Amino acid sequence: MPRRTATMLASTLVLIALLCAGVLIKVPYSEMSPGPTVNTLGDSGGEPVLQISGHKTYPTTGHLNMTTVRVTGADYRMNIVEAVYGWLAHDSVVVPHDTLYPDGKTDEQSNQENAEEFSQSQESAKVAALNELSIPVKSWVIVSSVVKGSPAEGKLHAGDAIKAVDGAPVTKPADVATLVTKHKPGQNVVFTIIPAKEAEAAKKAGREPEGGEKLTITTEKAQDGDRAIVGIQAGTDHAFPFTVDIKLADVGGPSAGLMFSLGIVDKLTPEDLTGGKFVAGTGTIDDTGKVGPIGGIEMKLIGARQAGARYFLTPKDNCEAAASDIPSGLTLVKVDTIRDARQSLDKIRTGDTAGLPSCSAK
Repeated sequence: MPRRTATMLASTLVLIALLCAGVLIKVPYSEMSPGPTVNTLGDSGGEPVLQISGHKTYPTTGHLNMTTVRVTGADYRMNIVEAVYGWLAHDSVVVPHDTLYPDGKTDEQSNQENAEEFSQSQESAKVAALNELSIPVKSWVIVSSVVKGSPAEGKLHAGDAIKAVDGAPVTKPADVATLVTKHKPGQNVVFTIIPAKEAEAAKKAGREPEGGEKLTITTEKAQDGDRAIVGIQAGTDHAFPFTVDIKLADVGGPSAGLMFSLGIVDKLTPEDLTGGKFVAGTGTIDDTGKVGPIGGIEMKLIGARQAGARYFLTPKDNCEAAASDIPSGLTLVKVDTIRDARQSLDKIRTGDTAGLPSCSAK
């Protein structure tokens, strides 16, 4: 065999071996890429995303799109070829697997956590929107979860309303820990609670749970300190004066909160928030209307621009990262609260965009 032919054959075999190795060898990385965007003012799966009954609503125009990020699953392991391609591509990001799935989370665990966060974000979006419109919302403290093997297991249950601890009224989740930690481990603490079924019935009737029964629990020492605990996580539940349903499947996480809240405000007010403009955005939101940062901001910008967005509502704490690589034709608008977002939408609607608060890279 001529030397030239032998060399080419050897090179080809080496290349094939390298390609095979690249496909077979797994690396501890995951990929993020732009996911679909959904207009909160429009439909999804053949029905409106936001469904409001029991209160007057108004026509809306334009877009208030929530944005998403696609990620490889917790149980999926990229190979070298996929990782290199992802590193070179402009519309994807390759990150260490543990960044997206810390503590060895499985797909099932991650999906469950995302579903819970999505549900909570919807609740907070409703509260923030109604508070912004000065529509009263009844709120009370509940048991969000009970730690397995803790003193509270079998006595308190998720959804139980907590009215008082040691006779002191409870008005916010932090009150529970404050009152429990006044005790020493091993001492008794008295909860005044309304069982979850009764609390849920009151919620459906649009009223705050009333009454309560006393329950004594013996505290124990926390694993990370000397404080007394009973082993629960406290949260908040709400009763709304009318029905607001958010219908959106196959989406998880808390990052759509801001856009849901703005969509609700738009439907409940005669003034058209967008003036027909295409606005997208992201951000968590709490009951007070405070906007929080999210992950995958670069991918959400790309997805929004590909969908046709011209303006992107960006959480203040994501601004620096977002401004480092802005897709052409997209204007970033910095927001810190739902009130900020409404004021910026006023400027976008009227064309006074020179005064928009912008994001900048340092």
